[in-house]
Amino acid sequence: MENKVVKELLSWLKALLVAVIIVLLCRHFLITPSVVKGESMMPNLENGDRIILSKISSIDRFDEIAFKAPDSNDNYVKRIIGFPGDTIEMKDDNLYINGKLYEETYLDDSKAALSDGQKLTNDFTLKELTGKEQVPEGKIFVLGDNRRVSKDSREFGFVDEDAVIGDVKMRIWPIESFGIIK
Repeated sequence: MENKVVKELLSWLKALLVAVIIVLLCRHFLITPSVVKGESMMPNLENGDRIILSKISSIDRFDEIAFKAPDSNDNYVKRIIGFPGDTIEMKDDNLYINGKLYEETYLDDSKAALSDGQKLTNDFTLKELTGKEQVPEGKIFVLGDNRRVSKDSREFGFVDEDAVIGDVKMRIWPIESFGIIK
């Protein structure tokens, strides 16, 4: 009888160990949870939102990404604007990448809340901010959605591509906002 109990206990321990190993492997290589800190991505992501990052998906322009901050020990969540070789300019609250105007529909609500004549994003060129004409190889340029308060590439410069932790795919908290991030 005692031998049966020990065998059953060992069986449960093995199953638990396998489950823990699977979770750790998934978290290290596939997905990882994170918490949004601050107001730089409002209204799309709020302070305290719990998110899931994909570590294996390809990252496209305008995706929300998490990365190791170049100026602190924190992780930041921002929107990717520029890839290596891109030129970037903001003029009259309009974003130009490689000379082409891009609609930033994710900013529509923020822009609509402004008074006449106010800008969400001050004018800049990449050269004015960084001294570079183009985003260098191995780097990216990021901006927060809440442009008036966001600490982003306008302040700390380019982000190393290797510093990217993952692509924001899902919000899991608060529960009323649960869902896929587009």
